[in-house]
Amino acid sequence: MEENKKDFPEKLIRKFVLGFINLHILYHARKEPIYGKEFKKELKRHGYDISFGTLYPIFHNLEKEGILKAEKRKVHGKIRKYYSITEKGEKIFIYSKERAKELLNELFKEN
Repeated sequence: MEENKKDFPEKLIRKFVLGFINLHILYHARKEPIYGKEFKKELKRHGYDISFGTLYPIFHNLEKEGILKAEKRKVHGKIRKYYSITEKGEKIFIYSKERAKELLNELFKEN
């Protein structure tokens, strides 16, 4: 399957994956505050190599929507922005997770 990857419609695949990345951000932001560079490494661990130019706008949009809240911390002389999930974000995450589970269960159902 890997050899046919070059034939995939890249923009469409990107849309699919970005939805899961948004949920993955919320999942981790529930557990502990996260920041961009650390989360980029987390995604890389799962095989996703996205740019900061893609990742940071996701964080900013989730913050703008009130789903994440940001806290600036000084670390080794530099300001780092840590993101945590909000109460609204928690509700959205739980709802979205259940919706995704319903669809994924169907996708992976053995016939």
